[in-house]
Amino acid sequence: MVRLHVERVITAPQDQVFDWLADPVNLATAPMTLRADWASDSVEPGHGAVRAVVCTGVWLREQITEYDRPQRYSYLIVRSFPAFGHVGGTLALTAEAGGTHVDWVSSYSHPLWAGGAVMNAITSRLLPWNFEAILAACARELER
Repeated sequence: MVRLHVERVITAPQDQVFDWLADPVNLATAPMTLRADWASDSVEPGHGAVRAVVCTGVWLREQITEYDRPQRYSYLIVRSFPAFGHVGGTLALTAEAGGTHVDWVSSYSHPLWAGGAVMNAITSRLLPWNFEAILAACARELER
């Protein structure tokens, strides 16, 4: 099982940080993400909404499983290529003096038939770099 954990303090109000991070279009600020948006058949943004994400060599459908603006949202990869045995991901936001602390955790494993330990080793190095890039883009956009 891979457990990814990235954190950052962004010097912007919590509600603005939440809204920026919850908008799937902003996932495309990650180096490996080509496009991301709400799926065409998705409900309104919030609990139950589905994101469609296309990355280099990967596509994902992620369902929002918890949406508590502006404190946290959680998601689950419900379909993907290559296959992810996704346990879930959560972005928790906490207001701090002068900014917002973002704590992003995601846990998964690739099944054996989809590359297993080899894919776990590859993605455990690539995904944190992309998560950090998204948080850095959020900071660049909101800390003006």
